[in-house]
Amino acid sequence: MKILIVSATTFEIAPFLKYLEKKSDKATFFDFQLDGHTIYPLVTGVGALNTAFGLARYKGLEEIDVAINVGVAGSFDPSLPNGEVIEVITDRFADLGVEESDGSFTDVYDMGLIQSDQFPYKKGWIRNTKNKYKSGLPTVIGLTVNKVHGEASSISRIKEKYAADVETMEGAGFLYACRMADVNCNQIRAISNQVEARNKDNWEIEKAIDNLNETLIKFVTQIINADSDGNK
Repeated sequence: MKILIVSATTFEIAPFLKYLEKKSDKATFFDFQLDGHTIYPLVTGVGALNTAFGLARYKGLEEIDVAINVGVAGSFDPSLPNGEVIEVITDRFADLGVEESDGSFTDVYDMGLIQSDQFPYKKGWIRNTKNKYKSGLPTVIGLTVNKVHGEASSISRIKEKYAADVETMEGAGFLYACRMADVNCNQIRAISNQVEARNKDNWEIEKAIDNLNETLIKFVTQIINADSDGNK
């Protein structure tokens, strides 16, 4: 089978790449052979636009059995602590629209510029209905933004408008591309920080990266084993 690992940065999947270098055969510069299966790492660059374009331009996307987006996320929910690994199954573009004179935000779906139920949206949300492989991780709702929240009043407004658990800078772009291309996919994230007044002293990126990659290795192994069992 063919597995595509999608990340905004090399840093976020560095431990997984080291695992592949050690455990697999490097077939070409772009892919690894692990137990008879092909794994393709794809680093798109930061942001939903880069992620969606990277997937759309990926040669052979229609032949991919599963695409897995991995990275860090900020948590709106205190019950999701730093280091927690989760799967985002519902996401949306949360800063595409206009800022009103009172500081409130009206998105393009509220404005009617994009139909809120036009595929792949459902009331403005993109739901992952193509997750054939179950990670077993806690499932959450995500927001995708170009500007991460770091000021108290804007955090309060976005939490009031959308009942979401986490925010990232790529998730909805990934899900959009996968839904449009009809590709099985999973979006796996590790919490690196709480969404609060910006204070990087409270962030735990290294912990998040370690936990994320440990989970990714287990999940890829699980997928490979399930495929091998199904083909016996």
